[in-house]
Amino acid sequence: MAFVYERDPQAIYRQSYATIEAEADLAALPQTLRPVAIRMIHACGMTDLPGNMAWRGDPIGAARQALAAGATILCDAQMVASGIIKRFFPSTDIRCDINAPGLADLAVKLGTTRSAAAVEMWRDVLAGSVAVIGNAPTALFHLIEMIESGGPKPAAIFGFPVGFVGAAESKDALIAADLGVPCLTLSGRRGGSAIAAAAINALSSEELRGNL
Repeated sequence: MAFVYERDPQAIYRQSYATIEAEADLAALPQTLRPVAIRMIHACGMTDLPGNMAWRGDPIGAARQALAAGATILCDAQMVASGIIKRFFPSTDIRCDINAPGLADLAVKLGTTRSAAAVEMWRDVLAGSVAVIGNAPTALFHLIEMIESGGPKPAAIFGFPVGFVGAAESKDALIAADLGVPCLTLSGRRGGSAIAAAAINALSSEELRGNL
C-alpha cells in the first residue's frame, strides 16, 4: 500500500511549528520564553504545555550568556545529554556523571539515589554552569539543597523531572526556594529528557533560525 504523507523535512518542520503557534496559547509567556515553549511542545506534542510553565528571572538570557562565555551544560541523565544537538553548541562541554566511577558508592554514602549522587559530583564545576534536570526528582531536590546550604550556584537551572513520586514536588520546591538563580520548570508530573533537551536546544541561535 502506498501512503500519501509529507516527505520534505523543511515542510514538515514549518507545518509542525505553524500548528504549534496556531494551537498553543503563548500570550502569557515573556517573549524570550516563547521559542523555548514551542521547542518543548515540538518534543512532546502537548500544545497545552505553556499553561504549566513556571520560571524565575530570565533563565533564557542567563543561560545564553553563560554558554557564550564557555559554560558547561550539566545533565542529570544520559538521555538529556544525548538529546542536546551537539552541533548547536560546538564548543560547549556537555557533561553527565550518571555512569561515573565511584557513583554507586557515593550514593550509598549519601543515602540517596545515583541521580542525586551524580549532582553531588558537580560541586566543583557547578558555579556558572547551566544545570539541566530532565529525569530524577531526587536530582533536582539535591541541587536545591546544595545551593541552599551555601554551595556554588549555576547560571541557570532547567528543571523538568518527570513521574509520579516527587516530580511535581521537586519542581514546586525549585520555584518556592528563590535560590537567586534564574530557572525554568514545568509544574505537575510532566517533564522528561526530551522536553529538557528541547529547552536547551532552543537556546541556540541556529535553532531560532529554524535550521534543524
